[in-house]
Amino acid sequence: MKADTNEQLLLRGLAHNDSKAIDTLYKENFGMVQAFILNNNGTYDDARDIFQEAMITLYEKARSESFVLTCQIKTYVYSVCRRLWLKRLQQMGRYVTASDSLEETVPVEDDVEIQEKKNQEFLIMDRALGSLGEPCKSLLEAFYLQKKGMLEIADSFGYTNADNAKNQKYKCLMRLKKLFFAQYNIGE
Repeated sequence: MKADTNEQLLLRGLAHNDSKAIDTLYKENFGMVQAFILNNNGTYDDARDIFQEAMITLYEKARSESFVLTCQIKTYVYSVCRRLWLKRLQQMGRYVTASDSLEETVPVEDDVEIQEKKNQEFLIMDRALGSLGEPCKSLLEAFYLQKKGMLEIADSFGYTNADNAKNQKYKCLMRLKKLFFAQYNIGE
């Protein structure tokens, strides 16, 4: 599949440092990259760094006479960012691959669509968690993100024992689930 004319124009614009083309590429692709990095142990700054590296790679490829884009730009950018991020995680010792080298492959379109759906669900979950309120939000974060045990949670939240903390966590989880699916169903 050849990239369509609009994408060829964007690539040509990027190769000639056209600010409109660069802005368009940023607007159309950064959100996807940011969500991927945030979902995989990264920060907003990490996402900016990785995206910048990918844009430099795309810029260098676009300037090359022999480069032929055989997929959508977003697929290419996602693939480059994914490879760069996994490589960085591996260097930081937070990711281990079966092989020592990461191949330069471009995933199929379905891979990007699946990732975009996951990113959308992540954003819905983030909104649901934001509207959950206290102490539920802190309790769930303590258990699932900070990996605290029920005894520790009971002490820090003032519950009489671990069973009461566990019951409260369950109630909070059910409220979060209800909020998530209410927002998820609206978005479909």
